Amino acid sequence: MLKENIKQLRKQKGLSQEELSIKLNVVRQTISKWEQGLSVPDAEMLISISEVFDTPVSTLLGETISEENPDTLKEISEKLEIINLQLAQKRESKRKFLHLLFIGICIILIMIFLGITTLGNNYMEWDYNDPELSILGVGIHAFVWLFIRIAPFALIGSIVGICLTRKKH
Repeated sequence: MLKENIKQLRKQKGLSQEELSIKLNVVRQTISKWEQGLSVPDAEMLISISEVFDTPVSTLLGETISEENPDTLKEISEKLEIINLQLAQKRESKRKFLHLLFIGICIILIMIFLGITTLGNNYMEWDYNDPELSILGVGIHAFVWLFIRIAPFALIGSIVGICLTRKKH
């Protein structure tokens, strides 16, 4: 809600991200992160944004104003805390997904490797005069050849991914 409101109000005022960043004394990338929902402004910055857009902070946060009391710093902080918790939950679920994905890739690579080693090179002894067997044999050989050359890098990358996405206490 906040990200859409900042972007919409900025466009209504005819400001670019660069122009808004100059008015708020921040870098343009900060405005971009707010509009993408990657971060949120702190309470003091929300007040500055509301002054630039000439709109109440509660409107920025997506609420309609039922009373004429100006937003207090405590109310703004509470709303920002909720938004920050939502962002943290989103990041945590993304981290968990990536962690499980890397674990899954490692398991699949190890299972394929075990399958290749237990089956051996039986396909090398097939009768390659039969066209169907020759196509199948060449396909298996090409797969094994590529897998043996690519799998170590994929396995190392997945292990690094597991380490980077593990939960830090």
